[in-house]
Amino acid sequence: MAVLQIENLTKDYGFGRGVFDLSFNVEKGEVYGFLGPNGAGKTTTIRHIMGFSRPQKGRTLVNGQDSWKHYHEIQRTLGYLPGEIALPENLTGLQFIKMMADLRGMTSMDYTHALIDRFGLEPKGGLKRMALGMKRKLAIVTAFMHDPDILVLDEPTSGLDPVMQGIFIEFVKEEKKRGKTILLSSHIFSEVDATCDRIAIIKEGCLVSSFFADDLRHNESKTYRVEFNSREEFERFIKEISAFYQIASVKRHRKQANIHVNDNNVNRFISAISGYDLKFFTEVPFTLEDYFMNFYDRKNKSTKGGFNFGTD
Repeated sequence: MAVLQIENLTKDYGFGRGVFDLSFNVEKGEVYGFLGPNGAGKTTTIRHIMGFSRPQKGRTLVNGQDSWKHYHEIQRTLGYLPGEIALPENLTGLQFIKMMADLRGMTSMDYTHALIDRFGLEPKGGLKRMALGMKRKLAIVTAFMHDPDILVLDEPTSGLDPVMQGIFIEFVKEEKKRGKTILLSSHIFSEVDATCDRIAIIKEGCLVSSFFADDLRHNESKTYRVEFNSREEFERFIKEISAFYQIASVKRHRKQANIHVNDNNVNRFISAISGYDLKFFTEVPFTLEDYFMNFYDRKNKSTKGGFNFGTD
């Protein structure tokens, strides 16, 4: 069942900025990665999901309710962590937490105190002088303190040190096990890869790819790098092997080549290269970053998918 639905969402700010005919769903109990660089349209999409902005076309739904029309209702079951934190500077961290608890009608603060301990938040100081990392911890605590069923996280680890980033990722995994539905917007590959069930890539306000994370992790197409001891062996290999396998790239000055091989053909490929004078042979891991950069490679003029492999 889709908990978050984005249907043909369009918000055009001019000069190519905004989102354009954007559609995707986030199912109950899954972590959905929304991946793209700054300015790609991630935050614009989230602002519509939250009901902060009115679409020019299309709509966003939370549990079947229109975000714009039912803004107040959806806030009760939703936790929101903004990418840019704006806090009232005249309050202390404790006062802000109490204000948020009162707004949500919370009667118990046990879970809130557990979150404060877990993330090492020191909430007594004034917000005006609070460091960026501490403000981010405060935003995390207030986003999760009412134990919402739905979480919308926009660049959640921005401003956190690597140790705290790891703690946050483990926390998201635990929330997923508890059945939470999470939209995780980020440009950090490691946190998306570590937590997400499905991933969407957005470019210039348009969705260019959507896939299951496991499909990428268990991709049947592998890449192998071979390096030769002599220029003659390298040139012979390039001439002979290109008829049977796809050459992804070559580095002639290093006498190296990267070759794409399907899992079913690996044994045959190894047998074929055994007839050459090799310096080394290794598999090149294929990562989420590799796949993502296919869409943002400046040499690749198409955003329709597929891979762009050049020759060095």
